Amino acid sequence: MKALNIGGLKINLPLVQGGMGVGVSLSSLASAVANEGGVGVISPAGIGLLYKGHSKDYLENCLFGLREEIRKARAKTKGVLGVNVMVALSNYVDLVKTSIKEGVDIIFSGAGMPLNLPEFRTENCKTKLVPIVSSARAASLICKKWKANYNCVPDAIVLEGPKAGGHLGFKINQIEDKHFALENLVLELREFVDAFEKENNCKIPIIAAGGIYNSDDVAKIMKCGADAVQLGTRFVTTIECDASDAFKQAYLEAKKEDVRIINSPVGMPGRAIESSFIRDVEKGMRRPKGCPVNCIRTCDIEKAPYCIIASLTSALKGNFDRGYAFAGANVWKSKEIETVKDVCSSLVEGFNQD
Repeated sequence: MKALNIGGLKINLPLVQGGMGVGVSLSSLASAVANEGGVGVISPAGIGLLYKGHSKDYLENCLFGLREEIRKARAKTKGVLGVNVMVALSNYVDLVKTSIKEGVDIIFSGAGMPLNLPEFRTENCKTKLVPIVSSARAASLICKKWKANYNCVPDAIVLEGPKAGGHLGFKINQIEDKHFALENLVLELREFVDAFEKENNCKIPIIAAGGIYNSDDVAKIMKCGADAVQLGTRFVTTIECDASDAFKQAYLEAKKEDVRIINSPVGMPGRAIESSFIRDVEKGMRRPKGCPVNCIRTCDIEKAPYCIIASLTSALKGNFDRGYAFAGANVWKSKEIETVKDVCSSLVEGFNQD
């Protein structure tokens, strides 16, 4: 098994735990993965609702909550910690700056094009910057923009395929199209990255994500040219995951036919587990009363069928009459609650296959 090198940061287990909001991947899960030698990732999406007792300002609560979770994780591990900051978040810049100020090891950024992410680096900043993309074309645009405007390149690239959970960077008709299968996307990105590395005398590891669940999945995608993998769904059904037991139970009970593609208020398709709330939305029985926090820049409350942050927070607590759980395409394979250590150990075989 070859260690992952992200901008000089050595990661013994070439595995990244995907950032999952609202409240699914916080300090408990992130620190547990980091302790196993992988990259543990905190998601600040919606975190302001979990720390609403700090102040009356949601956006300020987000920053406070992010600081608290980073510090809690640091107290539990000396391993590598990351933060996943979505470009679409209305307080994107402040979350990035807070992450850098707290000295987080890596910032992962997607759900939009993080074209100006390097702009927020401070003097002596050691935080690595990793964009999340869904195509070689997007990676090419980011790499060329960063090089031209900031004289830097990504420290790694996460390539997220159409089998991922949550919001997807694909059109509806592309999700089941074999041309957009993760294996093909990795091959295309590998070709671009190899040429870009040679031209700019740099090294940019490729981290493949979306639908990777077991060691066979790991072995398959590594053979396509990935340097590491990212998993989200597999870590939800762990003891250390920050989600409620009821949320985890929804994963354990999900059948293959329960996994749905839905239209999100943020303007992107998403993959989620069927719930009574989703059915009510499709019947036109749900309407938001207003926008309580303005969490996503791309969400138009006048046209949105529901408030996404409210629905995800309800699901986090196990209330699926008022929300739903995002999940990857292979969530139906979840059969038991495991430890993070058990999950990581079960995946190692995939890394060791030639």
